[in-house]
Amino acid sequence: MFRVTEKASEMIKEFFKTREKVEPLRIHVAGMSCGGPQMGMALDEFNDNDTVFELDGFTFIIATELLEQAQPIEVDYLVTPDGEGFTIDHGLRQKIGCGGCTGC
Repeated sequence: MFRVTEKASEMIKEFFKTREKVEPLRIHVAGMSCGGPQMGMALDEFNDNDTVFELDGFTFIIATELLEQAQPIEVDYLVTPDGEGFTIDHGLRQKIGCGGCTGC
Protein backbone atom coordinates (compact mmCIF):
# COMPACT_ATOMS: atom_id res chain seq x y z
CA MET A 1 0.00 0.00 0.00
CA PHE A 2 1.16 3.52 -0.84
CA ARG A 3 -0.58 6.64 0.44
CA VAL A 4 -0.03 10.42 0.29
CA THR A 5 -1.83 12.55 2.85
CA GLU A 6 -3.86 15.59 1.85
CA LYS A 7 -1.34 17.96 3.51
CA ALA A 8 1.59 16.33 1.67
CA SER A 9 -0.26 16.61 -1.63
CA GLU A 10 -0.92 20.32 -0.98
CA MET A 11 2.77 20.94 -0.28
CA ILE A 12 3.86 19.01 -3.38
CA LYS A 13 1.53 21.25 -5.42
CA GLU A 14 3.21 24.29 -3.83
CA PHE A 15 6.65 22.93 -4.74
CA PHE A 16 5.75 22.42 -8.39
CA LYS A 17 4.21 25.91 -8.74
CA THR A 18 7.76 27.28 -9.12
CA ARG A 19 8.88 24.68 -11.68
CA GLU A 20 8.40 24.55 -15.44
CA LYS A 21 7.07 21.00 -15.41
CA VAL A 22 5.83 18.37 -12.99
CA GLU A 23 8.32 15.51 -12.76
CA PRO A 24 8.00 12.05 -11.19
CA LEU A 25 8.84 11.79 -7.50
CA ARG A 26 10.91 8.79 -6.41
CA ILE A 27 10.48 7.33 -2.95
CA HIS A 28 13.81 5.79 -1.90
CA VAL A 29 15.99 4.80 1.04
CA ALA A 30 17.90 7.99 1.89
CA GLY A 31 20.09 6.63 4.69
CA MET A 32 20.22 4.95 8.08
CA SER A 33 19.61 6.34 11.55
CA CYS A 34 19.11 5.01 15.05
CA GLY A 35 15.52 4.15 14.11
CA GLY A 36 16.55 2.19 11.02
CA PRO A 37 16.27 3.12 7.35
CA GLN A 38 15.14 6.65 6.50
CA MET A 39 13.07 7.16 3.36
CA GLY A 40 13.41 10.18 1.11
CA MET A 41 11.71 11.71 -1.90
CA ALA A 42 13.47 13.13 -4.97
CA LEU A 43 12.79 14.07 -8.58
CA ASP A 44 13.76 11.17 -10.83
CA GLU A 45 13.00 9.15 -13.95
CA PHE A 46 11.32 5.77 -14.39
CA ASN A 47 13.27 2.51 -14.39
CA ASP A 48 12.08 -0.86 -15.64
CA ASN A 49 11.98 -2.23 -12.08
CA ASP A 50 9.68 0.52 -10.71
CA THR A 51 6.12 0.48 -9.51
CA VAL A 52 4.24 3.65 -10.48
CA PHE A 53 1.45 5.39 -8.56
CA GLU A 54 -0.60 8.26 -9.99
CA LEU A 55 -2.10 10.25 -7.10
CA ASP A 56 -3.58 13.77 -7.08
CA GLY A 57 -2.03 14.55 -10.46
CA PHE A 58 1.48 13.48 -9.42
CA THR A 59 3.52 10.44 -10.40
CA PHE A 60 5.30 8.58 -7.62
CA ILE A 61 7.83 5.89 -8.45
CA ILE A 62 9.21 3.26 -6.11
CA ALA A 63 11.53 0.37 -6.88
CA THR A 64 9.22 -2.66 -6.81
CA GLU A 65 11.54 -4.61 -4.49
CA LEU A 66 11.64 -1.69 -2.02
CA LEU A 67 7.85 -1.32 -2.16
CA GLU A 68 7.39 -5.00 -1.33
CA GLN A 69 9.74 -4.72 1.66
CA ALA A 70 8.70 -1.31 2.97
CA GLN A 71 4.92 -1.17 2.61
CA PRO A 72 2.79 0.30 3.91
CA ILE A 73 4.37 3.62 2.90
CA GLU A 74 2.77 6.96 3.73
CA VAL A 75 4.05 10.38 2.66
CA ASP A 76 2.97 13.18 4.99
CA TYR A 77 3.89 16.79 5.70
CA LEU A 78 4.29 17.83 9.33
CA VAL A 79 4.57 21.22 10.97
CA THR A 80 6.11 21.16 14.48
CA PRO A 81 7.71 23.72 16.80
CA ASP A 82 11.10 22.42 15.61
CA GLY A 83 10.36 22.86 11.91
CA GLU A 84 8.38 21.43 9.06
CA GLY A 85 8.82 19.07 6.16
CA PHE A 86 7.90 15.84 4.46
CA THR A 87 7.96 12.61 6.41
CA ILE A 88 7.73 9.12 4.99
CA ASP A 89 6.46 6.42 7.31
CA HIS A 90 7.20 2.87 6.23
CA GLY A 91 7.22 -0.75 7.31
CA LEU A 92 11.00 -1.25 7.20
CA ARG A 93 11.29 0.08 10.75
CA GLN A 94 9.19 -2.75 12.14
CA LYS A 95 11.03 -5.39 10.10
CA ILE A 96 14.58 -4.24 10.87
CA GLY A 97 14.20 -2.70 14.32
CA CYS A 98 16.79 -0.63 16.09
CA GLY A 99 19.79 0.54 14.09
CA GLY A 100 22.12 -0.01 17.05
CA CYS A 101 22.19 3.35 18.85
CA THR A 102 22.52 3.59 22.60
CA GLY A 103 19.15 3.93 24.26
CA CYS A 104 17.06 2.07 21.69
